[in-house]
Amino acid sequence: MTEQRVIVEITNHIAHVKLNRADKLNALDMAMFIAIRSTIKQLRKNRTIRAVIVSGNGDDFCSGLDVKSIMKSPMSMVKLLFKALPWRANLAQVVSTGWQDIPAPVICAIHGRCWGGGLQIALGADFRFATPDSSLSILEGKWGLIPDMGGTVALRDLIAIDQAKKLAMTAEMFTGQQALALNLVTQVTETPLADAQAFAESLLVQSPDAVAANKRLYNKSWQGSKGWALFRESYYQIRVMMGKNMQRKVYNQTHDAEQQKAFLPRKKW
Repeated sequence: MTEQRVIVEITNHIAHVKLNRADKLNALDMAMFIAIRSTIKQLRKNRTIRAVIVSGNGDDFCSGLDVKSIMKSPMSMVKLLFKALPWRANLAQVVSTGWQDIPAPVICAIHGRCWGGGLQIALGADFRFATPDSSLSILEGKWGLIPDMGGTVALRDLIAIDQAKKLAMTAEMFTGQQALALNLVTQVTETPLADAQAFAESLLVQSPDAVAANKRLYNKSWQGSKGWALFRESYYQIRVMMGKNMQRKVYNQTHDAEQQKAFLPRKKW
């Protein structure tokens, strides 16, 4: 019987997503791909989730694609790469890009190996906390391949194009500290999971509607026309102001802790 590839625990509105294949360095086999996609779908629909923390069980975050396992079945590569529409994410890509479909912020806690597909998963998150000595790599070039799991979408917003080409062409490995200098991680810390938890908890005092609207606003407007960015600012602001969570945030700012109101489930974004 296949073990549970992804474990999800929700506590105090924070979803902890753990890649659970420690004996294989959390390498991605078909069961892991499917489990991550299913997890993203479930969390996307859960309007009570205020933050998501993604980490790996064992000594590593994720060492990338389990090539041996995938190659056992000729249909596996077809299932990974098939897409009904060319501009939509396939199964291989959705494990990276899918995190942006969740309105709540997604934080990756990186330790140990974060190679190839593992790095692509992490790049799809909103924030990345990594240990100084963690090992990261766009490893696909080692096998004569290119990165094709959606991380390119995130890279263009994070890193200079020459640096992205260099990392992809050479498949060189770099530490968490070096990743910070490249702007590939948000924070370097000896305790990424604990710091991710603390950051997630700091968001709990904010309106979930405002947090979700901020994520959507910046994702949509970071590239594109100035006019559409200005339109989204006004449109999302109106939506936020019409919600009860904004009123509760204002109320909580003017009352002590014993009188504060709990936020309602966030709006659908």
